[in-house]
Amino acid sequence: MPDSEEHLNWMREALTMAEEALAAGEVPVGCVFVRDGSVISRARNRTNELRNATRHAELEAIDAIFTDKSLTPKMTQYSLSTTTLYVTVEPCIMCAAALRQLGIKNVFYGCANDRFGGCGSVLGVNEGLGHPSHPPFKAIGGYFHAEAIMLLRRFYVTENNNAPVPRSKTNRVLKTEISPAAIP
Repeated sequence: MPDSEEHLNWMREALTMAEEALAAGEVPVGCVFVRDGSVISRARNRTNELRNATRHAELEAIDAIFTDKSLTPKMTQYSLSTTTLYVTVEPCIMCAAALRQLGIKNVFYGCANDRFGGCGSVLGVNEGLGHPSHPPFKAIGGYFHAEAIMLLRRFYVTENNNAPVPRSKTNRVLKTEISPAAIP
């Protein structure tokens, strides 16, 4: 995994968004979309706030891109073909499919998503599955891997009052040991 300072800087911004999600009682996932060396959109998960399971950070940011006409002055089949995504957790299958349909250039992420990952952990929507018209995209994980995992652990060790039937987590302990990144 290249440790380019540019990639690390963008991932730090994604981590800031994930911290905002955690502070708001959301699963701590944050992202930034970068085009021509500048952030064009940033977002965090808002599924609990909006009571909508589709409001993942990536889709929130995509909506903001398409709402701002200056960012998409001309709609094309692959509107994100010159855009790179930095996200704290591997995009889920739903988000990876949306990114592929929009022609995202590249995705860099923190930790794998072992339950719902769409970039190789569960299903390779990004490039492992053939598609007749949507081009594949590279997804590279491991950027701030430990930090991304710790954010998730900090969330999951607490009570989630938004869960349908919250389970008591009073006996849970925050694990701080993290295994090395397993990159798909």
